[in-house]
Amino acid sequence: MREKISAFFNSTWFFRLTALVLALFLFAYVNSSKSGFLRQTTRSGQTSTLMANKTVVVKMPLDLKVNSQKYVVSGYPQYVRVRITGPSALVTTTTNTQNFSVYANLSKLGTGEHTVKLKTSGLNGELSSRVNPSTIKVKIQPRTTKTMPVTIRLSSKTVSGNYKVGTATSSLSNVQLTGAKSEVKRVTKVVAYVSMPKSATSDLRRQVTLQALDKNGRTVNVVVMPSTVTITVPISATKSSSDSDSSSSDSTSDSDSTSSSSETSSKSSSKETSSSSESSKKQSSASSTSSSSASSSTSTSSTAEESSSSYS
Repeated sequence: MREKISAFFNSTWFFRLTALVLALFLFAYVNSSKSGFLRQTTRSGQTSTLMANKTVVVKMPLDLKVNSQKYVVSGYPQYVRVRITGPSALVTTTTNTQNFSVYANLSKLGTGEHTVKLKTSGLNGELSSRVNPSTIKVKIQPRTTKTMPVTIRLSSKTVSGNYKVGTATSSLSNVQLTGAKSEVKRVTKVVAYVSMPKSATSDLRRQVTLQALDKNGRTVNVVVMPSTVTITVPISATKSSSDSDSSSSDSTSDSDSTSSSSETSSKSSSKETSSSSESSKKQSSASSTSSSSASSSTSTSSTAEESSSSYS
């Protein structure tokens, strides 16, 4: 009996059966790794489990295929969610790179409201996807362009100190508005808001973003080109400060002229006093001369009278 068993283990058929069993075992092992999980040993000796299938949800921007030179589309979401399912390695790579897109094809649609199905492109064939929402409602309108002036609004028209705010100017007087025809019609003004600091003492230059507003002051969904302008706000000193400087200089000059005129007046009065004293002296000498002449004539007449009385 032992000889028969030993002969069987040493026979060719035994090795053939053993090889067949090993082949079936390997086949079953490989198939089980596709439907279940595969254990691999890393270089560090640790064992990690890699799932065969994986599902992730990715947030993706929505692309529109439309003639943007002719139409404007509104009412669609900016982002959608995509549920991706497939082999773990492919799902991880797709999630990290996001090398696919979600789009709505509007190229064959005209103006009006439409319901469109969303599609994906660029995904690997082994991956399955589902977009949420799967359909969207859009409104297609004709595109139009309009030119409007820029209105400047200052947060304050006064500054502290002896300074005043002048008339602000813009680098561009007019800008273009582009958008849906109904939206462009709503725009009543394009405003540049400028924040004025109270401590400003010199001219201000600010680059300001323009806003398209309707009659109620609400922002309208249109494209402003260019979107920014440069605003210059002149700030200068008030007249009171400049007048105080000039008045101080004028008062100084007035005091100088007053002192000089006083000196001139005193000199004139002294001259007049000396002139009057001289004239008084002349009048007194003239009167003394005339009185001496009168006395001499009186003595002469008395002498003549005495001579005539002696002759008689």
